[in-house]
Amino acid sequence: MTHPFEPIYDENCEKLILGTFPSVQSREFGFYYGHPRTRFWSVLAAVYSEPAAMTIAEKTAFLLRHRLALWDVLESCEITGSDDSSIRSPVANDIAKLTNSGNITGVLCNGGKAFELYERYVNLPVPVLKLPSTSPANAAWTLAKLAEKWSEALR
Repeated sequence: MTHPFEPIYDENCEKLILGTFPSVQSREFGFYYGHPRTRFWSVLAAVYSEPAAMTIAEKTAFLLRHRLALWDVLESCEITGSDDSSIRSPVANDIAKLTNSGNITGVLCNGGKAFELYERYVNLPVPVLKLPSTSPANAAWTLAKLAEKWSEALR
């Protein structure tokens, strides 16, 4: 399966947020973090004390307004449904094209699997931080705890 989205990015972006690979729901929705129960957009809204973006245009504008780039570590892979643990034959995106072409000063990996894949297949000379996953499967982290941890990394 090949990644269906381009990165969200412009020359003003300072932080690059990386997931692993779009979920089935995200692919059907046509944009990053499209699962109805994802906490990604709610976490960012809480960090910046703004209402959660709803449309693709609002989400894109939100990211760029806060100088955030968004992409995934993988360009392609074999994956069963949305299960990151089932990823086989991973091929990394050319993340260096973002980090080398602008003002990216840090990479934030959304969850342990994104961090693991980044470290294994990308590992650029840019500071990287593993953040707790915003996936609904990460029930150990409440929205408030996620927002606090993400805020530390983004502020």
